[in-house]
Amino acid sequence: MPRQPLIAIVQHQAECPAARLADWLDEAGARLVTVRPDLGARLPEPDELDGLIVLGGVMGATDDEVAPWLPEVRELIRRSADAHLPTFGVCLGHQLIAVALGGQVEGNPRGKQYGLLPVGYTADAAADPLFGSLPQGARGVHSNNDVVRAAPPGAVALATAPNGELQAARFAPTVWGVQWHPEVDEQVFEGWSTIEPPPSEQLAKTTIAEVAGARAELDAAWQPLAERFVSLCGQAR
Repeated sequence: MPRQPLIAIVQHQAECPAARLADWLDEAGARLVTVRPDLGARLPEPDELDGLIVLGGVMGATDDEVAPWLPEVRELIRRSADAHLPTFGVCLGHQLIAVALGGQVEGNPRGKQYGLLPVGYTADAAADPLFGSLPQGARGVHSNNDVVRAAPPGAVALATAPNGELQAARFAPTVWGVQWHPEVDEQVFEGWSTIEPPPSEQLAKTTIAEVAGARAELDAAWQPLAERFVSLCGQAR
């Protein structure tokens, strides 16, 4: 019987669940445990896991006074990188990884990234263990005010946004992050558009409809990412 790797999903708030990503991980044979440090849950030790996923949230990567559990999450990321545990960060998770491993995050001077944006894979993505087998020409759902301004030493840029912001990176040999949201569906995205409304109600309606209409495209682009991550977790030990 194929091995079922145990993957912990760190979720920072109720409005930011693993959504479609959890479905795909489950379908690929992973055992999942969702950890809510915002509700006081204990974070796992790297040696208890086969993989780690850190999700997004409205807080910033260094907003420790707003989210006092973030230092423990960053420490878990550092220890997971040292232990060569397959680790994947989404949006805030991507930024937390960058900060934990020595990079810098700042508010995007161009303003919020919102809605569907092309994923601009770099040449290094083709040989990457996680991204190398993914289809080109994909789009990703974005909803973020901050971006990684400086990647940690040794990080490899795997994708950049149309304006040059870092979209995806291999931050360490078994640690990846993406600025977009492969996990999101239109219901979750609609909730985010209520929590942090865009400049106009019409923009919100239009963008929510675009995300809903792109469901088949997004599934085709990002389900293979989840499957590949499960495969890497299954090989980790």
